[in-house]
Parts: sequence; structure tokens; C-alpha cells
Amino acid sequence: MLETLDAAAVRRWCASGLAALQRHQGEIDDLNVYPVPDGDTGTNLVLTLTSAQQALAMDLETLPDDGHTPHGHALRLMARGALLGARGNSGVILSQILRGFADALAAAPAVRGRQLAAALADAATAAYAAVAHPVEGTLLTVVAAAARAAEQADTDDLRAVAREAAGGAARALARTPEQLPALARAGVVDAGGRGLCLLLDALVEVVTGESPARPAPAPPAVRPPATAVRETGSPAYAYEVQYLLDATDESVARLRGELDGLGDSLVIVGDGGTWNVHVHVNDVGAAVEAGVVAGRPHRITVTRFADQAAAAGTRPAPLPDGRAAVVVATGAGIAELFAAEGATVVPANPSTGELLDAIRATGAARVVVLPNDPNTQSVASAAAREAHRLGVKVSVVPTRSPVQALAALAVRDPKRRFEDDVIAMAEAAGACRYAEVCHASKEALTVAGPCRPGDVLALVEGEVHLIGADLLDTCTAMVDRMLGGGGELVTLLCGADAPAGLADRVREHVERSWPFVEVQAYEGGQPHYPLLVGVE
Repeated sequence: MLETLDAAAVRRWCASGLAALQRHQGEIDDLNVYPVPDGDTGTNLVLTLTSAQQALAMDLETLPDDGHTPHGHALRLMARGALLGARGNSGVILSQILRGFADALAAAPAVRGRQLAAALADAATAAYAAVAHPVEGTLLTVVAAAARAAEQADTDDLRAVAREAAGGAARALARTPEQLPALARAGVVDAGGRGLCLLLDALVEVVTGESPARPAPAPPAVRPPATAVRETGSPAYAYEVQYLLDATDESVARLRGELDGLGDSLVIVGDGGTWNVHVHVNDVGAAVEAGVVAGRPHRITVTRFADQAAAAGTRPAPLPDGRAAVVVATGAGIAELFAAEGATVVPANPSTGELLDAIRATGAARVVVLPNDPNTQSVASAAAREAHRLGVKVSVVPTRSPVQALAALAVRDPKRRFEDDVIAMAEAAGACRYAEVCHASKEALTVAGPCRPGDVLALVEGEVHLIGADLLDTCTAMVDRMLGGGGELVTLLCGADAPAGLADRVREHVERSWPFVEVQAYEGGQPHYPLLVGVE
């Protein structure tokens, strides 16, 4: 039994809490009252706390020269790791709870009962402050109840306060269906709140050496999907967008207002210039572009709820047998296309660490990576090797363009062996010839002849094939040249700087000149290249 919370106890608490969340991961996932809102809550909490534990494991013995105690430093590492690895609405809020907890105790000489109560109060305040429109009957309610119960204990006995906090949270969790009609209709308690209760019970076990005996919440009532209601936010919004953002406090304040006007379920948390942004929207591009204006977004993920809802009830457990795809891409429209295919999107030119983070964040045991750039292929291979050491099987399909990745994702079949599926994806990507159109930035000698700044260049499979003065004429000539070698399907991705109507005019040309060829056109939003083309 502990009289005070030290650094070793913090590390045991994180490990014990993670183990508890992993044991109950499926149970918490099943508490969702809307099929897979923000991904699965249990899975998101596991991924969030996994990142916290990794941060502790890497740096627990290093003390900064900022006056923090060993336990304060450990708590800050735990909170920082959770922030960087937070997934989904519940994961982001949990990271803010841990941050408030850490901030309150960072410089405390010792952590006894009253200090723990004060830290929980700060954690609850931080969690509410992070949510644009707080809703009772959620994780917020449960942490607030834990803080009140801890304060009412009014003692320096660490064990007594920990028990009271966990008990208050459990009682509040049981009352969440009374506060949210959606929970009452589904016959469940709040999923995020259940995860926090497990974390507080783990703290009690670390402090007292005893495991609290609490009955698990009743299983959710069977209900037809048509009656399901989203757990957080309005069903009017189709996408979840989440990213890390390097930005100033002033920029983030403006970002809050802009994103609040775009959607709901808005949560922005951060420390030291790094923020975790989470929002539900219909306009994915606007949400990402708002982040670009505010600072530097990275680790961007886009999830379409309809895809997850359609698969709910039949999808395999994400651990340990699941599959996933990680795609490197730039352009909001391209990211949206890949998200619609169920892939995790990583911004262009990622580091090995960023790709590895994305692979691990899928929670899948088998992952295919589509780099979409020759320069990224070696980075993807390095990330795959690192993932293999962690027990994740990763195969890299050497795609060189987003159009090849779209072709590869279109043939995925979860009924096939993973190895056979990778082969099929590689064959589909290889059968897709790709091209891109851009403007020359300087004078150069190419295989198609000399070019001057401003000339229109048409590159097929990475080589300049045509040099022109008019964008549309060069695009149509390039497509004609590609279809001269055969093809049944043309995919067009319009860039951010493409003139209005470019894709429509190229489509009209193909329909006139190649009447038996199907054309699909999308707003890609990619920079530098007004048009990307794929021919299959």
C-alpha cells in the first residue's frame, strides 16, 4: 500500500490501466450506441494509453531541469504520449484529463489524498474546457463525479481518496443513461466513461494493492441499426477528421471558431505548441485547410462513418486479426477518396516514425502500405521493418501515384489470404499507367526536348512525354497517347490550382474520341499538379 504516488507507481498505473482497457476493449466497443462513432471507443482508448505507456518507457529516467519531481515528470510524459497518440473523441478527452492531472501534480513535493483530489478537479476542468459543446452523460460527467467524490473525502489518505474517486465515477457511469436518451434507448452506459472507470480502478489497485470488485455494465440490448443514434455529435455530419497541429495559442483560438462553424463534436487539446484536433464535418477539405492556415497539421486521419456503420456487426476485431491500409497522399479530395475506401491517410513526405505511428494506430495485425511516391517507398519499407519487430505484418505495395493506389484499394478482398490480397493489389497497381501534368519551374532539357519556365509538361510514368503551351491541349494529347496503348478506364484527379472545368473538358474529349472508355473524375486538391491521370 502506498502513502504517496511516486514515479514507479505512475508507471505501474499506466501499465495496469492499459491492461484493463485491453481486457475490456471489446466490451467497451460494444457499448457504442451508434455503430462505430469515431472508430471504436475501446480501441481508441487502448491506442491512446498505449502511446502514453510508450512515452513513459522511453524516457522515464530522464529528469528535465524545470523543477518537476520524478512523479511529476512521469505524469507529464504519460500525458504527452497520450496527446500525441490520442484517437477519437474519447481518446482526445482522456489525453486532456491526463494533462490536467499532470499539470496539477508536476511540482507537488508529494501526492497524497488532497493533492490527488485537486488533480482530479483540474483534470475535469481541463476536459470540459477542451470540448466545444460539452454534453452530460458522457466521459465528462464521469470525470467530474470522480473529482467531486475525491474532494468530499477531505483527507490526506491517498488510498481513501483513490477509492472514493473510483466509486464516484462508477456511480456516475451507472446514471449516464438517465442523462442521455440515446444511452437509455440502447440499454447501455457511456463507453468513454466506462474506460475512465477502468483507469481509476487501476489506480486504486496500484495504491491499495486491492482490485475493486465491481460488476461489469449490462451488455447492450439488441437493437436494429435503424434505431441506432450517434454517441457524440449529430448524424448530420459524415466524416471524422483528426490531426496533430503545430500552432500558436492565438491561431488555435481562431481555428476553434472556424471548425465549430463547420461541424460538431469539436475537441482541441494541446500543450507546448502541439495540439490534437478532432471534429465531425461534411467538408473534409475545409477542416484540413483550416488547420493549414492555423499551423502545420500532420498525422491527418479521415474516417467516413457510413463505411464503419455498414461494417459494424460483421467486421473482425481490430486486434489481433484485423487488416488495414495506410496510404500516403496530399490533397483534401484525395484524402477523402482514400478514407472512403477505409484507409488511413498520412500526409506526403512522412518520416519513418510518422508512418510507423500510422501503422500502429490502425490497431491491425496485418497492414498494407501504399507510398504513392518513389521517394517514400524506402521510408515505407523502413517503417515496415520496424513494425515487424513489434509484431505487425506490413507489406508495401510500390505505388507511385494516387491513381495506382485507388486501383489497388478497389480490388481488396478480406476473404482472400492477406498475402494473396497484397499480390492482387500490386497487380492492379502495376496495371494502372499513371501520368501527371504540371508547369515547368525552370529551363531544362528533357527527353521530349527543351522546356522553359511556365511550359506545360505532361509526364507519363515519371518521364516527360509532351511539352505544350496550353494546359487543356496538353492534357487531352497526353490522355490520347496513353489510350493509344489500350485502356478501359480513365481516372482524373483535378489539382488545387486546376482551372474550373478542366476535368469536364478532358472527360468530354475522351467520350468523343474514345467512346468505349469509361471516365471517372474527382476533385483531388493536390498541389503543383493540375491533373493526375490513371489508365487501366
